[in-house]
Amino acid sequence: MNLFKTILNTIPRPILIKLSYWVRPLMAIYLKGNTFTDPIDGKSFRKFLPYGYETQRSNVLSPSTLSLERHRLLWLYLKNETDFFTTDKKVLHFAPEQCFLKRFRALKNWNYTTTDLESPIADVKADICDLPFADDEFDIIFCNHVLEHISDDTKAMQELYRVLKKGGMAMLQIPQDLSRATTFEDDSITDRKERAKIFGQYDHVRIYGKDYFDKLRSIGFKVDEVDYTSKLSEEEITEYCLTKGEILPVCYK
Repeated sequence: MNLFKTILNTIPRPILIKLSYWVRPLMAIYLKGNTFTDPIDGKSFRKFLPYGYETQRSNVLSPSTLSLERHRLLWLYLKNETDFFTTDKKVLHFAPEQCFLKRFRALKNWNYTTTDLESPIADVKADICDLPFADDEFDIIFCNHVLEHISDDTKAMQELYRVLKKGGMAMLQIPQDLSRATTFEDDSITDRKERAKIFGQYDHVRIYGKDYFDKLRSIGFKVDEVDYTSKLSEEEITEYCLTKGEILPVCYK
């Protein structure tokens, strides 16, 4: 586990993304089994890989798609509870995750655009606080585990709201500590190791609490706090390696 932690904390994310395309197929073959299943591609393994910048979580990273718990939960929600895979949509995806990218691009009913400031696999290089898109342009926005990296997350939320169509939906997942009533941030903490210790990752700038949902509402979003794991069986939660009780912030304009 220490090896994975060292890799995550020392190799820049753009390089990790490129390297993963070479390593992933080998790991999928090595770990093939029938204990755990990635619902995104349906492949099963004897175990998943560990993951975590500060605290390593065992058995969470799928060897085939590189999905984490939050990705698999989101996929199941979209597949089982929405019409996203069958209806025409204009979609904006921030910091596109590898586990989704190929599959989302293959959807013929979607007009699909990816964006990020640094990712080597994004279509449009853009600052989330100053987006080069028109008002009310997108039916769907995916912005998962991005806002915790942004100093002015209020401005970023306002931009997300601006480019989302009336009646559109945004999935805005973040790392959230539901035991906290309020979000914690402290710009005076600049040391990488100290930031990782306090915020869980060296490049995070805050820990979101329950008030995250209220902040989204103050921007104008209508927010459904969805605990989709409550609709799944214990067997499914175990097989897909999900985090029981994780909340999906499903936001509408």
